[in-house]
Amino acid sequence: MPALLPLPPVLATTNLLDVFFKCDPAGQVITSGLAVFSIIAWSIMLGKHYELKRLRELNQAFETHLNDQKALLSLPESFRNKRSIPYADLFTDAIEAYWRAAAISKEKGDTTSRARLEHAENALQRALSRQTLRYESSMIFLATIVTGAPFLGMLGTVWGVMEAFSAVAVQESASIKTLAPGVSAALLTTIAGLVVAIPSVFGYNFLLGKTKQLITELENYASALADRLELES
Repeated sequence: MPALLPLPPVLATTNLLDVFFKCDPAGQVITSGLAVFSIIAWSIMLGKHYELKRLRELNQAFETHLNDQKALLSLPESFRNKRSIPYADLFTDAIEAYWRAAAISKEKGDTTSRARLEHAENALQRALSRQTLRYESSMIFLATIVTGAPFLGMLGTVWGVMEAFSAVAVQESASIKTLAPGVSAALLTTIAGLVVAIPSVFGYNFLLGKTKQLITELENYASALADRLELES
């Protein structure tokens, strides 16, 4: 009979839950906090992605509907009741500012359209700034998580290693077996920090690119809207 080959040695697997319970209280608090930050980061990334996608679809639908209209200044009030759509918000502010300036100019006997257009353009700039802040909302908090998570992980690791060496120092003899559990528990916080930071940095860069794209589209729309108002006035 052929000789049986020796079985490979069984590799030890790391139970992260056991390692967590071996951490000191500071390490457990930091690891738990990073777990909470991870949930928050994923909620922000997914929520922001679907929000930007929905706003872009609403903007495109409103712009298409607006382009089908022959005149902007005579459109019914129903076009100005959609403030939740960024493009509609810019349109509403511009039209309302135009007609307010027109009423004041009429009282003063000024029949030129320059003042009306300037008021409409100023309103467009204010609405543009407001919608830009809306696009960029939550991004600062996500950037804070991206930056702070690795440092929190490092803090937990340094603290845990310090505690492990302090515990070994009071023993008469030290070995790798007595030191390893404390060090492995300390390294858990670094792993937790990287688990939070790595997906967050990819998500942040993706969302930042989408946000810049939408802001550029918003600026182009505002410029085109100002041109149409100037042609009609």
